[in-house]
Amino acid sequence: MDFTLNELGSQNFAFEYKKDGEKLAEIEWIQKGDVMVMNHTYVSDVLRGQGIAKKLLDKATEYARENNFKMEAVCSYVVSAFNKSNEYDDVKA
Repeated sequence: MDFTLNELGSQNFAFEYKKDGEKLAEIEWIQKGDVMVMNHTYVSDVLRGQGIAKKLLDKATEYARENNFKMEAVCSYVVSAFNKSNEYDDVKA
């Protein structure tokens, strides 16, 4: 599954998964300097239960690491993932 990085607006970005033109999953953030404010995660009902949200978060985390960014968890999914695992400690804002 390939996720595409899209600029949604000024300082607003997302990794998205689309199939046949339909957005089925995304993780979205607002870029504030070197901090990615993670504000939204969405996974379509047809993909739920397959670990897609974690894959999106891992993709965003990889992007943060490559660019020396930190991530601020606002979205409930990201907050929960950050609290449950220490694998994201190096990117937490």
